[in-house]
Amino acid sequence: MSLVLDASMTIAWLFDDERTEAAHGVMRRVLAEGAMVPSLWRLEVANVLRNAVRRGRCDEAYVDRSLGRLARFPIAVDAETDAQAWGATRTLAREEALTLYDAAYLELALRRGATLASCDLALMAAAGRQGLAVLGA
Repeated sequence: MSLVLDASMTIAWLFDDERTEAAHGVMRRVLAEGAMVPSLWRLEVANVLRNAVRRGRCDEAYVDRSLGRLARFPIAVDAETDAQAWGATRTLAREEALTLYDAAYLELALRRGATLASCDLALMAAAGRQGLAVLGA
């Protein structure tokens, strides 16, 4: 597994108005090779979907189906995210002007020497400055 997947890329798979060919390519790669995520990924994805329901973008049945599909993807949750939060992740957040949440993806990609898959422009730019390969939508 050489890919760290963030929530923004994951969400791009779920909504037609965010889906791009590049995002679809990342999804195919994750299905074939797997991906890694920090332990906050499930919370972030679920929160975005909860907000989508509140805004009338989808209903709870769609959320249930989407989460069921995502649960079948070969995605490994990193067990060290929490241990890095007050050290390396916090330092990256400060140095790169990121939220701690976004810095958690960056920290994981750096620690594992992995490519970062994201739709977040600030996170992608920070990854580039840190010398990481980036897959964006």
